[in-house]
Amino acid sequence: MAAPESQPVGEVGLPDGGHQSNVFPPFDAHNFVPQIVWLVIIFGALYLLMSRLALPRVENILEARRTRINKDLDEARAMQDQAQAAGSAYEKTLADAKGRAQALGQQAHDQLHAESEAKRHALEADLAQKLAASETQIAATKAQAMSNVGTIARDAARTVVEHLTGRPASGEAIAAASSAIERN
Repeated sequence: MAAPESQPVGEVGLPDGGHQSNVFPPFDAHNFVPQIVWLVIIFGALYLLMSRLALPRVENILEARRTRINKDLDEARAMQDQAQAAGSAYEKTLADAKGRAQALGQQAHDQLHAESEAKRHALEADLAQKLAASETQIAATKAQAMSNVGTIARDAARTVVEHLTGRPASGEAIAAASSAIERN
């Protein structure tokens, strides 16, 4: 048998008689051109795939999200404006109701005051009328009593004189005495 040929260290024999080094193939200088070609082909294919399919889908998704977010924000602003308008309307309605309540209260107060004043005036007029009637009756009663006083005084004087003297008094003397008293 023949002795194997000695090969330099780091080279491996190939079946066709060629030699290859122990360098990692991607770092081998002989493989740079095909690797760069495949890199450009794969990068181009990935770029086309991403730019034509994936990125438009992502852009559509992002645009849909942006549109939905803007729509939701616009709806929220509209609802906030509606809530503020409703709050303002509520405040206005409440202020109007308070104003009407105060006006009704004042009107009721004025009406009750007017009614009580009318009743008071009616009572005062009624009392004044009754007072005038009473004064007239008192004056008539007084005049009647005063007219009877003279008669009562003459009768009393006659009775006193009779009782003191024991004889009946003369009517002319009693009349003269009562006339003198009435003049004073």
